Amino acid sequence: MPWPSATIARAMNDLVFESTRTVSQDDFEAWAHERTRQNDIAHYELLHGRIVMTPPAGYPHGEVASKIQGIVGPFVRSRGLGKVFESSQGFALPSKDTVEPDTAFVSSERWAEGPPAIEGKFLRVVPDLVVEILSTGNASYDRGEKKGIYEQNGVREYWIVDARAREVLLFCLEGGAYGAERVFGDGERIVSRVLPGLEVAVADVMP
Repeated sequence: MPWPSATIARAMNDLVFESTRTVSQDDFEAWAHERTRQNDIAHYELLHGRIVMTPPAGYPHGEVASKIQGIVGPFVRSRGLGKVFESSQGFALPSKDTVEPDTAFVSSERWAEGPPAIEGKFLRVVPDLVVEILSTGNASYDRGEKKGIYEQNGVREYWIVDARAREVLLFCLEGGAYGAERVFGDGERIVSRVLPGLEVAVADVMP
C-alpha cells in the first residue's frame, strides 16, 4: 500500500544526503553555483570533502532564524561592529570546508584582514560568531561535525538553537578550543562574549 503523501513528506524532511566521494573546495563551489542556476532550493555544504545536502527546513526554523537576524543584525549595524549574514551566504574556510550557517557575524577587524570579497563567490573569511538552528535532519551535524569545524577554524562563539527544547547552547573559544557549553533556557537571557552588551532573551527567539 503506498504511503500517504503527508507521510512521505515527513519522512523526507528527516533525510540528509551525502556524496559518496570527496571533492575539492573549488569544485564544490562551481557545482553549488550550477545547482543555484538550476533553481535547486536545497541546502548544500562541504564537510571534510563530502557534499552534504539538507532539504528546506520545516517550521519553526525560518521563524527562529528571522527573529535572531532581527536582533543581532540591528545590534551590529547600529554600533558599526561588522557584518551579519543569513543562511544563503557560503563561507569557504581555511580547513577546506564550506559552510552556510543560519546566521554569521564577521567583525570589522576580520573583514579588513581577510581577502577582498568577490561578487558571486563564497567568502574566504572566518566568522567571529555563528548561529545554527537545529532541525531533525541537521542536529547531529550541528552538535558534532560542524562544531568541530567551527572550533578548528577559530569561530570565536557558536550558538546552537534548539527550538524543541526551547534552549540555546553557547560555546566560546578558549585557548584554541571550545570551553564547556553554557545552556540558556526559557526565562533566561543569552549573554554574548563576542558582542559585549548583546543580551537576548531566549523566549524572544522562540516560536
